[in-house]
Amino acid sequence: MRINRRFSLCSDAVAARSPDDGGMTTSDYLINAVFVLVVLRQARARRVDLRSVIGPLLAILYVAHMYVHTVPTAGNDLVLVGALGAFGLSLGIASGLATQVRAGGEGVALARVGWLAGVLLMVGICGRMAFVFVVTHGAEPALRSFSVAQHIGAAAWPVALVLMAVCEVTTRLAIVQVRGRRVAQRPAVFAAGACA
Repeated sequence: MRINRRFSLCSDAVAARSPDDGGMTTSDYLINAVFVLVVLRQARARRVDLRSVIGPLLAILYVAHMYVHTVPTAGNDLVLVGALGAFGLSLGIASGLATQVRAGGEGVALARVGWLAGVLLMVGICGRMAFVFVVTHGAEPALRSFSVAQHIGAAAWPVALVLMAVCEVTTRLAIVQVRGRRVAQRPAVFAAGACA
């Protein structure tokens, strides 16, 4: 058996790319479309109850499970993760306070996403989609240069974007739930004051 000296097993081997290295897949676009539909669906008044929390929380946990595999800690990775997490938190607070919450019948609170809350939610969703689209359609070298200069690893970007979404959704849900409970308890307080 003769060995071809010009053929190198190591240099000709092609390493498999990580699924995180590719562009957005059809399922990625569908997941983002579902989030847009969830926001549009909340344009009409809905009850503020446990059911209004479970669906969005399950969706955001599923997305986090799909995209976050490790927490990167090298270089300035945590700075990026913290910065985008804080931005998501501020969007969640603003959209939670901008969501219209009022008393409905039978002592339940109703919440409706108005224009301002809807715009704030769409800034987060569409901003993340646009960022990934732009990076996968020509801006990858610029992002790579920025990341190298700032000591940010490639694994930090997906984690930071997902944490931004998690902070935005959970903060908004928590604020709307707290406001809803206050509104739902208000008629009972007024009724107790009237009886005294």
